[in-house]
Amino acid sequence: MDILWFLTRRVLQALAVILIVTVVVFCLLHALPGGPARGILGPQATAQQIAAFNHEQGLDRSLPVQYVYYLGTLLQGDLGTSYALNEGVAQLIGQRLPKTLVLTVLSALVGLLLAIPLGMWQAVRRNKPVDYVVTGLSFVAYSTPVYFLGLVLVLVFTQVLRWFPSQAPQGDSLAQVFADPAALVLPVVSGAASMIAVFSRYMRSATLENLAEDYVRTARAGGSRRGAILRRHVFRNSLTPVVAMLGYYVPVLFGGALVVEQLFNYPGMGLLFWSAAQSSDYPVLLGCVLVISVATVVGTLLADVVQRVIDPRVKAGRA
Repeated sequence: MDILWFLTRRVLQALAVILIVTVVVFCLLHALPGGPARGILGPQATAQQIAAFNHEQGLDRSLPVQYVYYLGTLLQGDLGTSYALNEGVAQLIGQRLPKTLVLTVLSALVGLLLAIPLGMWQAVRRNKPVDYVVTGLSFVAYSTPVYFLGLVLVLVFTQVLRWFPSQAPQGDSLAQVFADPAALVLPVVSGAASMIAVFSRYMRSATLENLAEDYVRTARAGGSRRGAILRRHVFRNSLTPVVAMLGYYVPVLFGGALVVEQLFNYPGMGLLFWSAAQSSDYPVLLGCVLVISVATVVGTLLADVVQRVIDPRVKAGRA
């Protein structure tokens, strides 16, 4: 019963957050100078053409009326129609979202597969020169902007070494994306770099905490080898908080995907968002932000649930 109330409360909070995000983004987009008419029709458009476009799209109504109309269509499952592409926003996102998910999931998998053993390795060699070196590199990787890291990777691996193509896989289907795995390497590495830096630090801290626990000293006193203790006990207990934190990293992954897709011309939702921003295509921008907001809220909700299951001491009524 307690977990049911916890889930109900968190779902209601999630819906409230999504509603607030739509209000804020809707108002910010409509506050931008120029408006979509100028971006769609071009700088040579006359005042009459702009007025006709605004009337056709309902942009000459008051902002509250526009938002209520948008929310009504949204509740019916209609995300609107792209001004620039003249296609349904839901259809455009449905075509691009799977590719973005492929990029983010691969980045997350690579990040975790490297960060978890790296963090444990650092914890075992705590305060040794190699620990300081890896810690310094982690701070550098975390503080380096994604676009700068991507540019460096392009320069080194496509221009100097010529190991990988500079452009990500193209095509409308996932089969075409996976048809050129070499072209996925640099985008995935660009997206995974900061995750490796962050989660290796989490894993290092969690491992150090578990190494100081009584059960580790008891196992050592019983004659168990350090490798066996790390594999059978420390690894599992250190991994649970790291997995719980993964849900909070969802917005970072999606935000990084936006930059990575534009940099490598990857035909995902991030590139769609970037193109829509250039032409002030409000329906596409709102649709992309809504999808990212839902993914972020769901990821946070899952992280809260995992923490609740892992540690029952977490209160069901916490924010």
